[in-house]
Amino acid sequence: MRIGLLTDGGYPYATGESRLWCDRLVRGLPQHEFDLFALSRSAHQEDQGWVRLPHHVSRVRTAPLWTPEDGTLRGSGERGLLARLVTGGGVSFGRRDRRRFAAHLTALATAICATEDAGPDPVTGEGPGAELFTEGLYGLAELARERGGLHLALRSETTVRILEAAARARGTGRTVQSATVVDHLAFAAELERVLRPLSLDWYDQESLGAVDLCHAASGGAAALPGLLAKRFFGVPLLVTEHGVQLRTHYLSAPDAPFGAPVRALLANFHAQLAAEVYRQAAIVTAGNTHVRRWQQRCGADPAEQRTVYPGMAAERFSPIGEDDDAGGPDTLVWVGRIEPAKDLIALLHAFAEVRRAEPDARLRIFGAPAEGDEATTYLAHCRALAAQLFPDEATGAHAEGVSPVTFEEIGGPEVPDLAEAYAAGGVIVLSSVVEGFPISLVESMFCGRATVSTDVGAVVEVIGGTGLVVPPRNPRALADACIALLRDPERRARLGAAARARALELFTVEQNLAAFRGIYLELISHAPVRREADAVDADGEPLLFATPAEARLLGHWTQPQPPATGARAPSWAAGAEPEEGAECAGELEQVAAGQSGCSPQREPAPGTGPVPALSPAPAPEPVAARRSGPVREPACVCGPGDGDA
Repeated sequence: MRIGLLTDGGYPYATGESRLWCDRLVRGLPQHEFDLFALSRSAHQEDQGWVRLPHHVSRVRTAPLWTPEDGTLRGSGERGLLARLVTGGGVSFGRRDRRRFAAHLTALATAICATEDAGPDPVTGEGPGAELFTEGLYGLAELARERGGLHLALRSETTVRILEAAARARGTGRTVQSATVVDHLAFAAELERVLRPLSLDWYDQESLGAVDLCHAASGGAAALPGLLAKRFFGVPLLVTEHGVQLRTHYLSAPDAPFGAPVRALLANFHAQLAAEVYRQAAIVTAGNTHVRRWQQRCGADPAEQRTVYPGMAAERFSPIGEDDDAGGPDTLVWVGRIEPAKDLIALLHAFAEVRRAEPDARLRIFGAPAEGDEATTYLAHCRALAAQLFPDEATGAHAEGVSPVTFEEIGGPEVPDLAEAYAAGGVIVLSSVVEGFPISLVESMFCGRATVSTDVGAVVEVIGGTGLVVPPRNPRALADACIALLRDPERRARLGAAARARALELFTVEQNLAAFRGIYLELISHAPVRREADAVDADGEPLLFATPAEARLLGHWTQPQPPATGARAPSWAAGAEPEEGAECAGELEQVAAGQSGCSPQREPAPGTGPVPALSPAPAPEPVAARRSGPVREPACVCGPGDGDA
């Protein structure tokens, strides 16, 4: 079948979210044909190029979700004199289109401003204003499809006036009512950016209308093209989330450069969009139960949910996991990005308690600061605290002191790769206060290491009884668990073996691919037969798939094929019995392939008609020739064996 893979800020770009997971999915399902519809997040991401794509990626369409520094949108521009409402292509709206735009935007703005409650009703599954939201969203989408885009219309004075009127209407929250003109201008700019997929030229029979299934690699903006493909063409939608977009928005809202009214409006919009995505999706897959609960809180139907754990490359850690050496028996190891959410401060205080009980214990911290000044400052603070708690210890008067806590980066001579970092210790520690799916924990399980973790995110679900779990922000409990494992090597070995067995059962690439292979077949088996003009054969009968395998054959596949030039057509090709000495159907193909002889032709079963002589399928066109738009050589080449961290 033909899959339309929808991504936002990731695959096929060399950097971004879910890049590695998407690459493994596409490469692991070569029996399907993939069309990529990718939204980019920045000019820097586009400059990094694409990963090397496999041969069964037939087409790549890209569009930016960012605005250049000069504020102009690519492919858009205002023509004429002070046109208040123009499409993305620069054509002014007529009077009827202006009324349509105002009516649909008013419905959308009313739904967004109606309440500050971000979640849907737990009984009905629909949030306040859900009907108005869908009316406005799909109305704007249809207008954009007819008129070429809404880029400048959503940034117009009319948009600001509609938002201002909706915010001051009765029934809105106090925070929304306090919005100023500056707040409305900022929200209008954000609304245009989030709704930019409505203005793309992807919604025709040659793009999203040609796929059998849309698979959105995340919710939010990535799922918007899938919503429109379902509405315009009836294409079923599958949504996969390893982290809920609405939760991500909530966590990042305090750091956004907006006031409280804009944050409230954006939260309402994303909540309404998430509820609509979950309503329209045929199946919603979650990367873990923690994400699944968030999806249900945002309106997902439990009957349409599946839990599919993200697959990871277990072979990278097999040499460590199968080795009898348990690493440093007195060494604790922490691996990850150094940022405040990882709570290394609590880990350092806990290790101080560990040192009092076990003087020979060591703590090795492998990682680098995350992007941003805050993470860099946090790393400096952790180093200063470690130097204060653990001054260099010297064995003699003239010996150099060595600290029991070290901050190291992976890639040096002692620790060349990620697996060696996990092999350096006997116990792996996770001290986070906020966590989604703990990748470092799964990697340590592949290595057969005992773990001590804080009870956040999906940690308990991942561990499943193969490690020790303590409350977050509790250095004393963290220290007691570490001491218990350091003093009991048999228990460490037992927990490590159980952890590796659990990881190999649940978290491998193979189980992930098997799950989506089954989901694809399940969705396509329940999808109604498409009856558009491009989805029927010559007799008007519907085709089961938008691009069936028979489309690669010459002529009508149910009729006998004409013989090659210069060859005599056998008399039985018209349905008569073959004459003595007649040529076999496969003889010409065998001769062309350098073979000799003729294999006997089986007679057709009664009532089935003659067996057609199929022509060989033409050689597949190179992927670069089938992509729309200019093709660039990728600046960064990555493959399925790239690291997870």
